[in-house]
Amino acid sequence: MKIGFGSVVPWPRVVAILNPKSASMKRLRDEAQGAGRLIDSRSGRKCRALVVTDSNHIILSANSVEMLKERLAIAREEG
Repeated sequence: MKIGFGSVVPWPRVVAILNPKSASMKRLRDEAQGAGRLIDSRSGRKCRALVVTDSNHIILSANSVEMLKERLAIAREEG
């Protein structure tokens, strides 16, 4: 699944796509950064979505939650 700027995540590994604005998501992001599990794929742009993987990594994306959900649905259909 394409998450932006040439970055790709295997769709079976995606557990959740979340809005990064809430306090609990900011806390999740900070915890992942402290544990070395944060991956930044924004290319300097504002974070618009958090992608959570089955390995408990948090990936920051500049694409919107809605766009990533659509891409995930398409990837699942294509199998």
